[in-house]
Amino acid sequence: MFVTRRHLLGMGAAGALGAMGAGMKLSPLSQALAAAADPDPAAQLAALKAFSGQVPHATHYGPLLATVKNGRIVDVRPQASDKRPTPMLTEGVLDRTYDQTRITGPVVRKSYLEWEQNGRKGSNKPELRGKDEWVEVSWDTALGLTAKAILDTIEKHGNEGCFSSSYGGWSHAGIFRPNVLQGRFFNLLGGCSMTTGDYSAGAGQIIMPMVIGDMEVYSAQTAWEVMRDNTELVVFIGCDPDKNNRIEYTVADHEMFAGWDAIKAAGCKFMSINPQVTTTDEKMGSEWVRIIPNTDTALFLAMGYHLLSTKKHNQAFIDKYTVGFDRYRAYLEGKDGDGSPPKTPEWAEKITGIPAAKIRSMAELMASKRTQLCGSWAIQRAHHGEMPYWAIVNFACILGNIGLPGQGVGFSWHYGGGGMPQSGGVAPTGMSQGRNPVKKICPASRINEMLLNPGKAFSYNGSQYTYPTVKLIYNAGNNVFSHQQDLNELARALKNVDTYICQEPWWNGSARWADIVLAATTTIERNDLSTAGTYSIDKVFAMKQVVAPQHNALDDFEIFRRLSELCGIEYAFTEGKTQMDYVRAAYEGSTAAKTTPFDKFWAEGMAPIPVPQQAHRWTRHGEFREDPKKHALHTPSGKIEMYSSTIEKMKIADMPPMPKWQEPGEYLGNARKGQVHVVSPHPYWRLHSQLNNSARLRKRYAIQTREPLTLSVEDARANGIKDGDLVELFNDRGAVVVGARVSDKIMPGVVSLYEGAWPQLDSKGRCNNGQINFLTSSRGASGLTQAATANSCIASIRKCRDADAGGTRAFAPPKIRKSDIKFDAQFFGADRAVSLREKATASLSPAEKIFYQRCTMCHGPRDPGQFTEKQWLGITPSMFQRAGLNDNERKVVLEFLLKNAKQ
Repeated sequence: MFVTRRHLLGMGAAGALGAMGAGMKLSPLSQALAAAADPDPAAQLAALKAFSGQVPHATHYGPLLATVKNGRIVDVRPQASDKRPTPMLTEGVLDRTYDQTRITGPVVRKSYLEWEQNGRKGSNKPELRGKDEWVEVSWDTALGLTAKAILDTIEKHGNEGCFSSSYGGWSHAGIFRPNVLQGRFFNLLGGCSMTTGDYSAGAGQIIMPMVIGDMEVYSAQTAWEVMRDNTELVVFIGCDPDKNNRIEYTVADHEMFAGWDAIKAAGCKFMSINPQVTTTDEKMGSEWVRIIPNTDTALFLAMGYHLLSTKKHNQAFIDKYTVGFDRYRAYLEGKDGDGSPPKTPEWAEKITGIPAAKIRSMAELMASKRTQLCGSWAIQRAHHGEMPYWAIVNFACILGNIGLPGQGVGFSWHYGGGGMPQSGGVAPTGMSQGRNPVKKICPASRINEMLLNPGKAFSYNGSQYTYPTVKLIYNAGNNVFSHQQDLNELARALKNVDTYICQEPWWNGSARWADIVLAATTTIERNDLSTAGTYSIDKVFAMKQVVAPQHNALDDFEIFRRLSELCGIEYAFTEGKTQMDYVRAAYEGSTAAKTTPFDKFWAEGMAPIPVPQQAHRWTRHGEFREDPKKHALHTPSGKIEMYSSTIEKMKIADMPPMPKWQEPGEYLGNARKGQVHVVSPHPYWRLHSQLNNSARLRKRYAIQTREPLTLSVEDARANGIKDGDLVELFNDRGAVVVGARVSDKIMPGVVSLYEGAWPQLDSKGRCNNGQINFLTSSRGASGLTQAATANSCIASIRKCRDADAGGTRAFAPPKIRKSDIKFDAQFFGADRAVSLREKATASLSPAEKIFYQRCTMCHGPRDPGQFTEKQWLGITPSMFQRAGLNDNERKVVLEFLLKNAKQ
């Protein structure tokens, strides 16, 4: 079942030669095809492997120009459009392409394979996941076993028994995101259970539409020129744009860095409310205000109380633009009958660790300056994580500066080039996932609970659901065994699953704990395209194939095409098109095609999308400020809801109808003596777990081969730890071994360990590479959002004196036994897919085609029935902008969503 020339190459030899005659610059693959006289695929690949030259490509880390010699990349350099290139691009991309962690071909876990050979009698020994031997098999066998497992599960447990943990699309910057391709495949077979929400901002994306009528966390920010010309004070609340804007959901071109430089040069001052100093603080010269983690809510309540008690609040703004102020004021003043005291600065001092006098001076400074509040996603990844966001918004209402130029609130300054002016253009879009008939969902951070408690009732966004009974997990382009909290609990929960399939280029945690591993290529090994800027969308980049697929890997499109062929849905999956057909069509549908023909774009590697001049003067919430009736918010009242009657009616025990101080389940206020609060920010030299296998990047930060733990001078002294020592960090959930980085830029009682390390358990069951999620809790933020709470984590610390010799082995590939095992085609029973196909391939309406193709690629709900009309009205403006919908498309999609919204 070798891939055909058409699907391998995307362009016939005649087409390649014709393009050359027209002066079109070909991809290496097309050049190799044109040069190969022999049409045999092996000869074509041989020609490709002999290619030398330079090829443009683009990644989450930036656009690149790869130098290839004899089919191998020897150098990676940034393209001219990347204003601040990083070693993640120039070193990391090259390292990971050829690293020993590459999965060289499809493999099956030994005990699982024996279980299948034995007719699924006995046990597949799930307790051996992560420890078992691996058996190399052919693609025919691996895909046959994959199709059989899927169909067996559907036959016995229904489609809901199959669960997709592939939700984010962060593994690829282009249109062929594995989660989209996977969704398309499963939906052609009748759908599957899936995640909802995300780990990044699961609390914020639910609470903010109810409070301020927009998701906010994935929304464009005020243009940086407006900030430069108006803002006097920027307050970073856990926000670190310098670090986090080094990567991008699409392609990072790092243009906003110069914007921050200009804001600083204009005389703006910066304040950082954070338990540690960030690289942003160092570059901006921020005043550091140390705060106990998870107590931001108390701080903003107290600052609001102080401005009210001194009559320095903006009552006119409150009266005109908000509802619920009287209820909120009564709570601040201790008069709402719940028995809590007034939220004075003295009250907050005991909780936050910030002196009362400082709290007063901060509030008065923010009231006296043109102030922009920049909230991070990190502060809502906590127990009761909805509360700090709401408290910040309510404090901004008391200041009365929302919607003024360079002022107000923003929760996406650290993401997607927040602050870059928006083109308003249409980005390239790929294949539609289609309608998922299965309505069973699981909030992204609740996978452990779902697997351990099938059928259990839970609440989400004001509705009641029950968890599906999951017997198969399919994970493509998503490292669930990195970002799920409490990984020891996840490992136990996986024992309830019959089959865990992972489609992945590298031996990361998700692959090592799987049953079937399908070796996928990286984007470097296929053609694709993407844009620059989640919000700006001002460039389209060609992602040309640079080298041949490594080893025996296949690209994600080809893997799902072959699975579709097995199941009789190939044409429905491909629609008779090749990958290059989709690339061309995606480009032709973008705004860039209006000024730059495809051939020119593909030859040069980049095409611009113009940004209108008025975008450089845009202010977030500015239209609402100008005319709150004409531009009413999409909240029940049309105004900012300082108190929510909607939430009050939900009667969720741990979700009050206004921002209140609620003690987290874990924080320094209830920790035992000597324990520390562990925060786990995004890494500086990675994208989550991506690039952890880059040896050159690890040399920049690793300590004794392991992840670095930043701890204070005081905590190091108290525990007999010196800089460079190995440290054991542990709690009731697990333990990790890390290297000590002693610093005066983190407050006592707090330690910081970047998320995203690859797991490797040592002889004592500890993670020998410092994967933080062996320590974090799988507790949900609240019954409203069920969001991740990774930053509510308490642990103990001690010097490690019994580490395994030799350092981490997280990057040593597992032993694989070769096998020539074959199954008769009838064994897989792929013909069972016929009835599923007939049910699932009913036509979609025009609105559904647009929604499922362009609005469900990444964050946010994928089912219209998950959100109310008001929530959809609040979310869609920023969602439509990111998806690049024109006015007519917005109209038809919005009508579809409102018609099918939750009642």
